[in-house]
Amino acid sequence: MRTLVYLIEDDPDISKLISRTLKQQGMQVVCLRKLSELEIAMKKQVPDLCLIDLSLPDGDGMSLLQDAGNLGTLPKIVVTGRGNVTDRVVGLEIGADDYVVKPFEPRELVARVRAVLRRYSSSSTPNSQPIGQNVEFGEWAADFNACILIHTDGSIETLSASESSLLKVFVESAGRVLSRDQLLDATVGHHDGPFDRSMDARISRLRKKLRDDPKTPKLIRTVYGAGYVFSAAPRKDGE
Repeated sequence: MRTLVYLIEDDPDISKLISRTLKQQGMQVVCLRKLSELEIAMKKQVPDLCLIDLSLPDGDGMSLLQDAGNLGTLPKIVVTGRGNVTDRVVGLEIGADDYVVKPFEPRELVARVRAVLRRYSSSSTPNSQPIGQNVEFGEWAADFNACILIHTDGSIETLSASESSLLKVFVESAGRVLSRDQLLDATVGHHDGPFDRSMDARISRLRKKLRDDPKTPKLIRTVYGAGYVFSAAPRKDGE
């Protein structure tokens, strides 16, 4: 089946450009102008990925990134004219899998869409040990199919596609130091120059959901000058 993309963009020219570009790559695109139109479309069919403009007629696209009950586990890429660092970091911290600033090169957008879809479907690092879709570590149980974390106290944390992918990479490589480049290769598939620091924002977001104190983290430790290491030994179902 063709990849289904929901494009939430109120500028007709940009909408046509993106739609035409993705359709040329064999994808199916549904163009929407408002948040309200997305809500109606979601009730009919769930897409494989959403492209989200931030400035929409009936609200701020940031609200979609924060709404775990709506698009929480779907891959999401922000496509916007708001290119300042604050907006980028906030967007990534609250759930975007990537952030593209207008004007953009259509081929780059296609590459980013494909990279996010790859990241969502599977992740691996060299010498990692494949795990199942359910694993336990420390006080947590992760369900990578459902993109959720379940704490021993019964509370549930919803993960975005990028967070779930990143956590799976860490769990598969528990005890090994992973550089930022390795993590980017495994979970993004492309590098974004000086903005590769976005990986730090993703890790910060994941630590927060794991209740891992950023000042003295116990699960995802920073190895200065080298990268990060996941310190909890994973336990598969039945162990």
